[in-house]
Amino acid sequence: MTAITLENFEQIVLEESKTTLVLVAFWADQITESVELRDKLAAKVAPFSEQMLMATVDCQTQQQIAQQFGIQGLPTAILVKDGQPLDGLSGPQTDETIAAFLDKHLPKAQDMLLTKAQAALAENKLNDALTEISQAHQLDAQRADIKLVLIDVYIQLGKTADAQTLLDTITMVDQDSYYQALVAKLELANQAANSPEIQALEAKLASQPNDIEIQHQLAAQYSQVNRHEDALTLLFRLVQAGDADTKDHSKTLFLDILKALPDGDPIASKYRRKLYTLMY
Repeated sequence: MTAITLENFEQIVLEESKTTLVLVAFWADQITESVELRDKLAAKVAPFSEQMLMATVDCQTQQQIAQQFGIQGLPTAILVKDGQPLDGLSGPQTDETIAAFLDKHLPKAQDMLLTKAQAALAENKLNDALTEISQAHQLDAQRADIKLVLIDVYIQLGKTADAQTLLDTITMVDQDSYYQALVAKLELANQAANSPEIQALEAKLASQPNDIEIQHQLAAQYSQVNRHEDALTLLFRLVQAGDADTKDHSKTLFLDILKALPDGDPIASKYRRKLYTLMY
């Protein structure tokens, strides 16, 4: 909490409120309800320090400031934006009325998760982006902006089936330029997943089903276009059936693909269990 005085009034109320919402709680020791409101607001605003600054005015020592705000009685709290009152509370408050007041002005958890996911995606931190946007989607499965970012992450992680399923739920009103770009990106991903190189290797393997090198090459190609389960299936068979040298090389490739998958990925979990069962 920041105590407002005549010395910092201009900086906090006029300048800070241009970039951050400033919530000012007016209080006095002799009015218990005002102290309670101040403390409850401070506790609830604390996790959102980047979005809202909590400030206080001691009406006993800063009467001039209270007069400037036109305070008629306590408890009172005023939300300031751009140097002007935006909203406020007056009189004793319950936890429910405080929560309802703050909900109107504080970002929702899913908004903060969305922002973090977008930042992670921009930095190509796909695993982090997936974690954040999945949580946001769990909180609000209907919001198109959250869905679109999740689709983007799915495509980049090679989860094209999941991306398509979610893309099909986007209604016409939300089919903006981002949506159109994702449609194109998904089409390219699907084409890459069945590239001429992959088709050629699959044809060679069909005619030479026991060629280990072809299987390794095909697994690598599958992995490069995010067909991770196809790659793992191929390599796991080799780990199961191959000789010692084949097993070691296949196992190395198998583990490299597992490491590249996000934490908690169901495909990774499935094949780690398979490998563990095989080993023990």
